[in-house]
Amino acid sequence: MLRRKVEADLLRWKRNPRRHPLLVRGARQVGKTFSIDRFARANYENYVYINFERDVSHREIFRGDLDVDTLIREISSRFIGKRLEPGSTVIVLDEIQSCPGARTSLKSFSEDGRFDVIATGSLLGVNFREVSSYPVGHEEYLDMYPLDFEEFLWALGAGDAAISRISRDLNAREPLDPHVLSAFEGYHSWHSIVGGMPEAVAEFVASNNFGNVLRIQRRIMAGYLADIAKYAEAPDKSRAQACLRSIPEQMGARFRYSDVESRKNAGARTYERGIDWIVDAGMAHRCRNVTEPSLPLEFNARYDAFKLYLRDTGLLVSMMEEDSIPELLKGNALVNGGRVAENLVAGEIGSKGIPLMYFEKKGRLEVDFVANIGGQVAAIEVKSGNNRQSKSLASVMSERYGVPRGIKLERTNVYVDDKGVEHYPLFAASFIFPDRSPFREASEVRRLPFPSDGDPGAG
Repeated sequence: MLRRKVEADLLRWKRNPRRHPLLVRGARQVGKTFSIDRFARANYENYVYINFERDVSHREIFRGDLDVDTLIREISSRFIGKRLEPGSTVIVLDEIQSCPGARTSLKSFSEDGRFDVIATGSLLGVNFREVSSYPVGHEEYLDMYPLDFEEFLWALGAGDAAISRISRDLNAREPLDPHVLSAFEGYHSWHSIVGGMPEAVAEFVASNNFGNVLRIQRRIMAGYLADIAKYAEAPDKSRAQACLRSIPEQMGARFRYSDVESRKNAGARTYERGIDWIVDAGMAHRCRNVTEPSLPLEFNARYDAFKLYLRDTGLLVSMMEEDSIPELLKGNALVNGGRVAENLVAGEIGSKGIPLMYFEKKGRLEVDFVANIGGQVAAIEVKSGNNRQSKSLASVMSERYGVPRGIKLERTNVYVDDKGVEHYPLFAASFIFPDRSPFREASEVRRLPFPSDGDPGAG
């Protein structure tokens, strides 16, 4: 069974006596159904699961009156034998984007308060037009991502003590034991290939076969493209697909509309809706340019200049030439101009709820990422080889910009140079940035019990 941090988030949500219905968002195949199913079985006496894509007839429940008494009566008529007791029942509404009435009903469940409701959706951001009335103020949100590096280590069998030791040393800026550093760099190289889609990780743990993993990744990517063809509006179908396919070529640089399909005069009017589609569907991260590396960063963010990263680096690798895999196995996540390493770091930062931004000035000065870390701006570079120079970091940490913290992620042990720049191994991105989940506490993540019931499969 794959251990996921989101299950601690769910537990913390349940402990809040003033909780609203919870909406868990994320791309297809990141494990939403699996984690919610396991959580519901372990923490409720009564559990009703409704999947609106698999069981289309259940959409009829939410096409009439949406008061809770009516809904409970309709649900009980279709789930004979299931008890629906107030205070001890959770109702899971899976793929809720396929039933707009169910999304509207969350307000009724929130105001009534007798039943816990968890809804999931893979395409919530792109089906907004079909919902007649959003339950604004009556639902809570939890975003789910592919497995991060720490969760990948759990899947490999790494213990909490070893991971806590690594995290402690990294955050104390203490050099790691060389043997430990080498081992974790090896695990990180595996993660750069396998990524964090649960099915791919489970296959790797079971078979240790990258070929099997690659086939799963390509099937998932084909499913993403099929979702675009099925759900996007007619003018956006081919354009969203083209934008998704162009990410590996454009990664690490400002996204150029004209490069998507080699259309010289193409601009935002042509592709902007396609990009919005793949971002809203949880397939990609958008990293915005900031005009100044100062707080609040969001006030300095541009909406016409951005970079795109795939949320799952394994899917990125599956889109590249297969001869990249041996290089990644050697620990060279800096193949393809450093794009794999940069995507890995973007995924780790984004999965912690930290907005992705970068700083570029007149094409001469560029920092891969900037982030608000503990009320301070941190400038983050992802670099290759033995290059110890950090000209961009030194520039933004100078009196001109006054950025107080510079972080460089590379193949190295931990140290701080004479410019004050902090150097870390690439895998440190999973440990040195704070987690901004509205529910998560590290202590709860590690104490969470995991039941031994059967796996329902990733969803």
